[in-house]
Amino acid sequence: MPQPGDVPPKLSAEDSSLDLLVETLEGLDESARAQFLRQFFRTIAQIDLSEAQSSEYWTRILDWRRELARIVGRTISLRTAIVEVLSSSSSLRVPVLVEYDEFKKLQINAATDALTGLYNRRLFDEYLDKELNRAKRYGQQLAVVILDLHKLKEVNDRFGHLQGDHVLQIAATTLRTTLRASDFAFRIGGDEFALLLPETDADQALTLCRRVRTEYENQLRPLKMDVGVTLDFGVAVHPTDGDQKASLLGVADERLYALKHSTRAAAPKTPIEARPSPSREAAATPTPPRVIPPPSTPGPTVVREGPQRAERRKWERVSLAGTKAHAIFADGQRTAKVIDLSYGGVALLLESDADLPEQFNAVLHVPILPPVRVVLRRVFSLRSEVGRIRLGCSFIS
Repeated sequence: MPQPGDVPPKLSAEDSSLDLLVETLEGLDESARAQFLRQFFRTIAQIDLSEAQSSEYWTRILDWRRELARIVGRTISLRTAIVEVLSSSSSLRVPVLVEYDEFKKLQINAATDALTGLYNRRLFDEYLDKELNRAKRYGQQLAVVILDLHKLKEVNDRFGHLQGDHVLQIAATTLRTTLRASDFAFRIGGDEFALLLPETDADQALTLCRRVRTEYENQLRPLKMDVGVTLDFGVAVHPTDGDQKASLLGVADERLYALKHSTRAAAPKTPIEARPSPSREAAATPTPPRVIPPPSTPGPTVVREGPQRAERRKWERVSLAGTKAHAIFADGQRTAKVIDLSYGGVALLLESDADLPEQFNAVLHVPILPPVRVVLRRVFSLRSEVGRIRLGCSFIS
């Protein structure tokens, strides 16, 4: 048994790395762990085991290591336990374990994406749990970002998968060179990436994402592809957008979806049958943002002005309550809160709609999107419980 004041022996770099392997494998599912262990034993001892045998040997090694530690009263290196078990079973033909560099390659392969070199989805889930717990413990903010490589499929179809792999690798390089040392980047799917940004608020995260996107597009220009490849992103911040992993990922996904479609959806077909001809000013106005949320149960029946008729809401609204979204009217004297946004229009909250014409110009300031000039037409107005006016407006393209 160790005595007070005894200093435990310092582990070598190889032994320390082998100890890290135990922790890493605990996070893998049974099938992935068995595949890794089969390659592990083949590399370190030049023995070819089945996946089932590899898992069985690994269990025996861990059990024997614990038993040895109990007997001698101190920690036993994993290498010692491996040699003991494999030797006793006559499986160890070469009594030299893997070199440190070779082992590091195995360890990296288990935790990273082979194509981009970024951390993989398993590490993302693990790090998100750790960083979220840390943010809660110290009362700090944590930004979670989901990124999507827009038009990767078109690149693969037109230029081949080697070019598609190249644009993925450029995305990974851009993330590595743009992020801070305290940030984490992951590849979590075929064309999806994720970022964890500790101690970062929404404005800082959005600024970083825009910088990443701009830098990525600059890096792609030498390829001279006539495809609008870019990185779309959605940001969620703890604790503002939630304090649970699932809720943060859900908000980030929703905002990614909103950004993807707000700037690229085709012009909407107005649900109002009698539509006035647009003015010259309206025709010159840029297309307003259009958000197409996932299909859902149709909303309530809305009675629209003009030809009096009731119809079902065709697109679900995206709530912007609690954000800094606002509209500045063309006269510069009046502003309003933007409380929700949909494919075909926007809802505003203002003190009064007196003297407001049926059709008017405004600039919308909405999170994630750049400011955009729009022409709006009044559809309905309701007085809220606090005395302010909720004004529903449709976009005029």
